[in-house]
Amino acid sequence: MSLFDLSGKSAIVTGASSGLGAQFAKALARQGANVAIVARRVEKLEAVAKEIKGVKCLPIQCDVLNNDDIRSAVSKVKNEFGRIDILVNNAGVARSVDAHMQSDEDWNVVIGTNLNSVYFFAREVGKVMVEQRYGKIINLGSIHSRVGMLSSGLSGYCAAKGGVLMLTRQLAAEWAKYNITVNAIGPSYFKSEMTARVSEDPRFGQILSAYCPMGRFGNEGELDGALIYFASDASSFTTGQLLNVDGGWTAI
Repeated sequence: MSLFDLSGKSAIVTGASSGLGAQFAKALARQGANVAIVARRVEKLEAVAKEIKGVKCLPIQCDVLNNDDIRSAVSKVKNEFGRIDILVNNAGVARSVDAHMQSDEDWNVVIGTNLNSVYFFAREVGKVMVEQRYGKIINLGSIHSRVGMLSSGLSGYCAAKGGVLMLTRQLAAEWAKYNITVNAIGPSYFKSEMTARVSEDPRFGQILSAYCPMGRFGNEGELDGALIYFASDASSFTTGQLLNVDGGWTAI
């Protein structure tokens, strides 16, 4: 059990006001980590913070598309906790628009949120981790880091998540000498605020049946094992990897 103990560690989770981010923050806290939860909607962050018991929880308002906000958030966490051991780059958006109809704004928001912010947060936290010669960075990839989907209108999302995979590999290679591991989790479709529209569409059940051997959405908590593995010293010799948690989606 001590392999997965995060007592005394300090973590940042982006996009933690709801959905997977809130779940990740609670999972890290249950293992003993102090957590800084980061998102734009401060009232939702405060509600999540009230649910986290037994450790420190620091809500920080931050727009991940604003690099000044990112630098300020990292500075606040370092000042509050003294160090940053874990970064979970979870913030993300999805816009389903056919590629030939996609606006500049749609493309830029999806790439900016799902890829650029992953780099910029990793860069700022990486400065702290290099200095302390220790760190665990977990990026949120996707099944769409590896595969596309027919008629989905996900060109921006797939491009961003594919970029997350290669960014994860390169940061892992660069920062291994500093005892920093960089890995990614690649979920299929989990019910959350971001997937609410498709999860309520009965036609999406047909897509799950065709693409996913288990034929269902992921359930709350089914990503926690991968998260805690990558955040803990159980993964001390694992870096540059994307672990798909997808019900077999990428197996076929």
